[in-house]
Amino acid sequence: MSSNQYDVIVLGAGASGLMLAAKAAARGRKVLVVEKANKIGKKILMSGGGKCNFTNLYVEPENFISHNPHFVISALTRYTNWDFIGMVCEYGIDYEERKHGQLFTLNGAKEILSMLLNECEKTHHVEIKTSCEVKAINTVNDQTFQVATNLGYFQAESVVVASGGLSIPTLGGSGIGYEIAKQFGHHIYPTRAGLVPFTFSDQFKEVTTRLSGNAVEATLSNELIAFTEALLFTHRGLSGPSSLQLSNYWNAGQAFHINFLPSLELFDFLKRKKQSQPKVLIRTLLTELLPKSVVIELQNLIWSEWAETAIGQLSDEKLETIANKLQQFEVKPSGTEGYRTAEVTLGGVDTTEVSSKTMESKKQKGLFFIGEILDVTGHLGGFNFQWAWASAHAASEYV
Repeated sequence: MSSNQYDVIVLGAGASGLMLAAKAAARGRKVLVVEKANKIGKKILMSGGGKCNFTNLYVEPENFISHNPHFVISALTRYTNWDFIGMVCEYGIDYEERKHGQLFTLNGAKEILSMLLNECEKTHHVEIKTSCEVKAINTVNDQTFQVATNLGYFQAESVVVASGGLSIPTLGGSGIGYEIAKQFGHHIYPTRAGLVPFTFSDQFKEVTTRLSGNAVEATLSNELIAFTEALLFTHRGLSGPSSLQLSNYWNAGQAFHINFLPSLELFDFLKRKKQSQPKVLIRTLLTELLPKSVVIELQNLIWSEWAETAIGQLSDEKLETIANKLQQFEVKPSGTEGYRTAEVTLGGVDTTEVSSKTMESKKQKGLFFIGEILDVTGHLGGFNFQWAWASAHAASEYV
């Protein structure tokens, strides 16, 4: 094989690309990985606050969003979270379970990246080129692709698009994968930022700015879904896991509801307090349950005219109105922070045109799509990494 000839060329040295390279090389395939950025695995290194939430204990198809929801089942079944956890354990990487089954490294994401690199280096069949930008891809004949880059031309019988989505462009995200898919006749579902904070431009923005840094456990919901997790106020709007999760199910112009006390039947609670502590103020009761600054802002928004009225002086009807507003508080974001801070890209390559068994294009033999480029988006909590591992493993057996 000449120096620019390979069995497989992988576009992108992120989670799915490195996993595929390692697994394909273990089958004896000669693999070239090309990465546009100057370093590999940048997104891995910054994920989970640098601790890399590498998978989840509870992985179900319902944790993924796709126009074709059954597509994920085959790959997730054949390479499970336990398979990846097994590899992590083999390498002696210490990890911890956080809430909702999320698994994070204890000593940093660099250990996951080192493990993937080690797996690539084991066989001496993987070559990685950084600062290598793809300019064009063409088929030379039925069996061969030619990939033109700023570092020269390379040929292979299989090309794997593992270039990720548009999120966090500073880490090397680009639209090249979508362009390649379109070139070979694939339909692309419109893309947008996912797992991303909400921004506001109305009066509520002033509230979030004043509350910046405060976090509460809350339920965010719309007509499609509800998430109960931490809600973080920022100087631009709302962030935290509950906001990020809901952003995947939100479209511009839509409102949603916040329940600030999801574990409480608030109206019943207030009625009981009216009997047992009639002289107390509502804010005094709520500051035992929420940060005082949050209570003051909610008071100004919901019950300012009764702020100094003892609970015993308020009718049950007024208490019910206050309780309902605190547990069904409507907000309407002006937008999101966009790809700049988004953890994932929603939409992508239509999976009805890709084999769920092999990840190979149904339109072009030898062309494969894995990871985030596909119209598959996981919930927050390690699911996008698990999709990277599983889709890479599926394709690695056929490239």
